[in-house]
Amino acid sequence: MADFQLSTNDKKVLDALRAESLIARKYARYYDENEHEFPPDELPEAEDHPNFMSLMANRTAEDSGGSVMFTLIAMGSTWGDYSVRLRRRESGLGNSALKAAGTPEQVEKWGDLTLAMAITEPGCGSDPSQVRTTATLDGDQWVINGEKIFVTTGCRADGVVVWATLDRSAGRAGIKSFLVEKGTPGFTVAHKEKKLGIRADDTAAYVFEDCRIPRGNLLGGKEEIPKGGSGGFRGVMKTFNMTRPMVAALGLGMAEAALDFTRDQLTAAGIDLAYDTGTNTQPAAAAKFMELEATFEAAKLTMLRAGWLADKGETNNVEASVSKAKAGSAVREITQGCIELLGPLAVSREHLLEKWFRDVRITDIYEGTGEIQRMIIARSLLDYTRKELN
Repeated sequence: MADFQLSTNDKKVLDALRAESLIARKYARYYDENEHEFPPDELPEAEDHPNFMSLMANRTAEDSGGSVMFTLIAMGSTWGDYSVRLRRRESGLGNSALKAAGTPEQVEKWGDLTLAMAITEPGCGSDPSQVRTTATLDGDQWVINGEKIFVTTGCRADGVVVWATLDRSAGRAGIKSFLVEKGTPGFTVAHKEKKLGIRADDTAAYVFEDCRIPRGNLLGGKEEIPKGGSGGFRGVMKTFNMTRPMVAALGLGMAEAALDFTRDQLTAAGIDLAYDTGTNTQPAAAAKFMELEATFEAAKLTMLRAGWLADKGETNNVEASVSKAKAGSAVREITQGCIELLGPLAVSREHLLEKWFRDVRITDIYEGTGEIQRMIIARSLLDYTRKELN
């Protein structure tokens, strides 16, 4: 039976992270309004504050599993701010792909670098099987040509895991992932995107023009294109089973911050939240707020279950999609609901609620939109093929 009870050490880790997040939150508005600046790798207060990660070194068998704990850490970080950290961890989405599909030699060579992941293209968004960037083998080198957009951590990353097709006629089976380091001739960071939310979190566009990389930079090293099926595409898609619950966690952290702020404001306004009675006997504002809290708890449980299955070594493909689909819609409902409850106070730039409302929107879009997640879930539950349910 699933058990999400936290150990004493787990609570110490998360309490220390909460303290760090409060420090980071002080800088959130500045970097939101100055998106051309990157938050520093360490804020000035870092030297005077113990690193919560040091407590992780003392974990025992009684503590929560790694996947569960890291989703809770992601939540705690964005409870402070999405983009600003007291200390920034040197990893990106590409690092998850490297861990999931890389050879031991590739992990050793690339593991200490910050790696972005480049999938989305101008004509290929929610369906990564439609990738048009090409990789052609020329002797002992791959030659990559194409464009990528909306690459998270694209400016600050040391390199990128780029999705490209060996043979367009092979469909998904022809798609492979390649490791490309910044500074490689033919690899250009075209520009940094300007966005509605997560403004201080850099998102870039890449261009590859006859970009040559060593043959050994094919992630996983398997060059053959399987006859039929999805081949390596299915393998690289497993990366998302690890990261989609993390994306859910990022949104839920901001939603929790919105709930905490709204609860404080309602209490200050004299609205009593009586949890020992039914919502039908309470003021409308209190009843609405409790509905938002229930939505938050339901979404959080789907996230925890996906992580719990991963920690047990069990398949969590559907659960990962459930967690992201549920959280992606829940965090939008929660932050918007908080704004509706607080009115003009909520949209004032003196507070961060309007920023959290803008920031959570991305968690329903990247790494597979909510609509795509629902299609994955439906295909699994109904046992439909890709063609039958498209």
